[in-house]
Amino acid sequence: MPLSKRMTAEFLGTFWLVLGGCGSAVLAAAFPGVGIGLLGVSLAFGLTVLTMAYAIGHISGCHLNPAVSIGLFAGGRFKASDLAPYIIAQVLGGLAAAGVLYLIASGKAGFDLSGGLASNGYAEHSPGGYSLLACLVTEVVMTFMFLMVILGATDKRAPKGFAPIAIGLALTLIHLISIPVTNTSVNPARSTGPAIIVGGWAISQLWLFWVAPIIGALLAGIAYRGFESREAQ
Repeated sequence: MPLSKRMTAEFLGTFWLVLGGCGSAVLAAAFPGVGIGLLGVSLAFGLTVLTMAYAIGHISGCHLNPAVSIGLFAGGRFKASDLAPYIIAQVLGGLAAAGVLYLIASGKAGFDLSGGLASNGYAEHSPGGYSLLACLVTEVVMTFMFLMVILGATDKRAPKGFAPIAIGLALTLIHLISIPVTNTSVNPARSTGPAIIVGGWAISQLWLFWVAPIIGALLAGIAYRGFESREAQ
């Protein structure tokens, strides 16, 4: 598949992830009387990945996340030469979705961008007031486990056709655990879009949501290679 088509698929997939996930948090989480809350937002993020995995998995692999691309590279599943194009497409998709979400959300009287547009944060900007260290550990561990699920579910030895379900459910579980801590990133592209729209504190704290997911993804890629080497012996 030509790189241009794969980049387009990654752009669209990441757009859907950020619009669906962050959109559910901004527009529907606290809607009077029928708000979907933490459980609904967690499910929304999982559903975006599940639906896109079936829609574009056969085109681009459906990474939708710079950390996933880097983790797959570390695990020997992705070419280094494709990393930068994929990451650029993912970040642009996340930014486009955040822009669309802002246009929708700001159409309601009383909208205030200081609410964060589902941005990720630590310390005073953590939903539960968690420290920088707690947020760092959370993002590293959650991304590590996410990549372990991805690498395992897409292993050639795994049952065929079920990877999107496992990956979507894993992302749902990750959000159930970590929304109170960081508002859940595990995805630098998902964090970058809203942060650029919000500016200020969201930009100043964005570094964590690049560094921690990448560390977790690299560790998972290296760790999963150990499973593969043992199997080959």
